[in-house]
Amino acid sequence: MRKRFYTFLLLLALTIFTTEAAKVDTLVIQSPSMQKTLKAGVVTPDGHQKKKSGPYPVLYLLHGYSGNYSDWLKTPPQKNLLQQMADKYQIIIVTPEGGFSSWYFDSPTDKSSQYETYITKELREELDSKYKTIADKRGRFISGLSMGGHGALYLSARNPELYLAAGSMSGALNVAGIEHENLLKSIEAVLGPKQENQELFRQSSVVHMVPQLKASGVKFMIDCGVNDFLVEDNRELHRRLVYEKVPHDYIERPGEHNWVYWGNALEYHLLFFQKARAEALAQ
Repeated sequence: MRKRFYTFLLLLALTIFTTEAAKVDTLVIQSPSMQKTLKAGVVTPDGHQKKKSGPYPVLYLLHGYSGNYSDWLKTPPQKNLLQQMADKYQIIIVTPEGGFSSWYFDSPTDKSSQYETYITKELREELDSKYKTIADKRGRFISGLSMGGHGALYLSARNPELYLAAGSMSGALNVAGIEHENLLKSIEAVLGPKQENQELFRQSSVVHMVPQLKASGVKFMIDCGVNDFLVEDNRELHRRLVYEKVPHDYIERPGEHNWVYWGNALEYHLLFFQKARAEALAQ
């Protein structure tokens, strides 16, 4: 009898733990701008289901080139990384679909690739209507890796009214300087031929957007491994921001362009966002 009683208590404890743990949803969104259905992962922290809980800040976490919305949920070497971070920092983490190679632009040539509008308007409005979000910039952050690192800084600079802070992990920050054949083709697919659109390529590169970054008032964090093939572009943006006296955090750590680095980097970004929010609330 006593053994059964302890078994019951153990099962009860496990049930409570499971109930309180972060929850992962798949949100299905119809995009009017692109006329197609897209998915987003949504990780809500423990307690989100309780009536009196929230609202919670939100992190939009963007994937890289050739990826999809599920990358951040499935690929980091740390098991259940987003669930752990959502619980620890009491934040909703959203992993949007960014297409195979959208670069998070609203393409002037491809109506089916309007990812700036999708993430900053359509997905945001859908998320704010269905979850207990802090639906203003003091509770909204954006970050991402590689193509998504570029996308996070690009979207926040162009939509500063939406985001309090933005981060980039191993960001591909100089679109105009990319010469790799496949990557260049992917950019030309959304911006048009480079030879005929050189100014558009330049204007669409974060490394050339320092005036917009400076004027935005958004808090920025740039993060890249010292052995990453994109580190020089990250250093160049850092140098330009320093020259223009734009406040930002810049981090280099041992690491390469891989999930070991990005999985480790995520908490640095969450700490940066937590500090930014505390400072905003204290003002």
